[in-house]
Amino acid sequence: MFKVQEGEIVALTADSGSDMELVNALAKEVENLKAKPLVLIVPQAKYDGQDGMKYWPHEALTPALCNVDVWIDLQSIVMLYSDIWETAMAQNKKLRYLILGDSPIDSLLRIFTHFDIPTLKHLLNEVLDLAKRSKTIHISSANGTDVKYDIDLSYAFDIDDGDYSNPIFGTAPGYVNIVPKLKSMEGKIVFDTLMNADLSGDNRVEFLMEKGAIVKIEGNKEADQFKEYISSFKDENMYKISHNMIGLNPGVTKLSGDIVEDERVWGGVDFGFGYTSPMDMPPHGQEAASHFDGIVEKVTIKFDDTLIIKGGEVCLPSLLPLADKLKQTDQQTYE
Repeated sequence: MFKVQEGEIVALTADSGSDMELVNALAKEVENLKAKPLVLIVPQAKYDGQDGMKYWPHEALTPALCNVDVWIDLQSIVMLYSDIWETAMAQNKKLRYLILGDSPIDSLLRIFTHFDIPTLKHLLNEVLDLAKRSKTIHISSANGTDVKYDIDLSYAFDIDDGDYSNPIFGTAPGYVNIVPKLKSMEGKIVFDTLMNADLSGDNRVEFLMEKGAIVKIEGNKEADQFKEYISSFKDENMYKISHNMIGLNPGVTKLSGDIVEDERVWGGVDFGFGYTSPMDMPPHGQEAASHFDGIVEKVTIKFDDTLIIKGGEVCLPSLLPLADKLKQTDQQTYE
């Protein structure tokens, strides 16, 4: 996937919540390729992104990460969207970055080993092109989610298909990412899983969206606790939509509780809130203290009046051969 070459420097960032067995195994594989591992262990921050800057030794980390070839972020509290990350991505033009966080091994196996890259790339690009030709995205589900937003072609549209051999802001494969037009999202999101919230049992958290921002958080006791979490930042931009991901990883067929895996669940969607990089929302991005995500599974998606996914399954005839091929590869992997 990375096609690491002899002599390249591969940075692995970790904290006290990371799986050091995985970190060490990756470092050993880098050595086996006659490349150079750089393992950087940092304090565990309280929250992801910019909020973590007060915990991390950024004066040393930033110049180091500006001079590596590959950076795999294995921290339990990640540097994504922090000043460290923004500077490295902006100044290190050769950087191949991948965020994995603290995803467990069994989750990583489901995410990375159940597809062939060319077929996944083809499907994701087809969906991406359809989105770009649309004006409005409509997402609904049986759990009560019903939300719409408009497309802005000046904002980011991207995919991750598992190919990290060229300079890239890489995340785990199997999604199409869209940054909605500012102030356009309207409706209700009822989450099946949500960072910083326990949605087990009958716990429920719903967002009422108006003009691209959360105007009301409903549910039960867990909703009250989430209100406390988001209000603790004292930042109105934490209430604003950042991005929407359409999950199409054939190896991820149900929610596991691991955010990296769940964001890519087949036929589901992820909604991100808070910080948005200038790379994704030019020219200035959306400043915020942090970033969080929530997932809705088994959705129905329309691009304008065209039905793309119904009840969590690809249904557009032109996409079905690709979807079927990916599912066959997934089944063969399990066998």
